[in-house]
Amino acid sequence: MFASLSLFLLLSTVSCELNANSIVHRAGTEFADRAVYSTIEVTNGGQFGDWTWSEMCPEGFYAIGFSLRVEEPQIGGDDTSLNGIRLYCSRLEDRSILYTVESHTGLFGEWTQELWCPSGALKSFQLRVEAHRGFFGDDTSANNIKFRCSSSPVLEGLGETWGEYGNWSDECKEGGICGIKTKQEPYQVGLDDTSLNDVQFFCCK
Repeated sequence: MFASLSLFLLLSTVSCELNANSIVHRAGTEFADRAVYSTIEVTNGGQFGDWTWSEMCPEGFYAIGFSLRVEEPQIGGDDTSLNGIRLYCSRLEDRSILYTVESHTGLFGEWTQELWCPSGALKSFQLRVEAHRGFFGDDTSANNIKFRCSSSPVLEGLGETWGEYGNWSDECKEGGICGIKTKQEPYQVGLDDTSLNDVQFFCCK
């Protein structure tokens, strides 16, 4: 318990320092041609939607933290849960400048508090996905995500609890995660929305 509390306080301190002192830029697709050596993915992603565009951190920057766009439970309405994943990229030894990448993001929910690796970069992930609930069920597909940092801590996002976590992805053996591509179901206009279904991340040296 003491170890968990110490880790929480450390992550909270890092978050406060970044929020207070760091300059944040939106990368978008500006660095989409950055070279990658590996794409990491999981096998339990949702079945709905299509793969969208890639967004990459600038050269020399890696994902050191993340935030999720999550719709809270709708209590009888149409739940979509996880709508987007935003990565925060920096140089590994200097966090004064940050870039964000998120690929395509759904329409619903709010962005959660950021979670940060105390040092190093994100290197692998695990996705929490609710299985297809059938024609009359309310599908949510992806609900939450966990990342493992190269400095060892595992960070679990502030998503919802429906579904189960699948297996861990492969790891970025060098460098770290440097980009993202999402699988999103388009807005269904009054039908059952699931929003984010699956995600791939890219590894850069």
